[in-house]
Amino acid sequence: MIGRLFTDHPRSVGESYLAHARTAARFGVAMLAGGAACLVHAVVPALFTRTGSDTVKQLHAQMRRRNATAAAEGSALVYEI
Repeated sequence: MIGRLFTDHPRSVGESYLAHARTAARFGVAMLAGGAACLVHAVVPALFTRTGSDTVKQLHAQMRRRNATAAAEGSALVYEI
């Protein structure tokens, strides 16, 4: 039961637990940094004028590449977009 909490989802997207953890952590840090830039931008509009949207675009492009790689390898989609 406990193992399923840590392995079912990573396995369903063709990754080990550690590979999935690294990817999820990298995406999470990018989202936190982009979100922090958006909060600063909300207070001082002249700062970080593109950081939030650039972060979203970069993460979206990475997700599309992951899906394309998975499709080329005959795997199920890694993530839905």
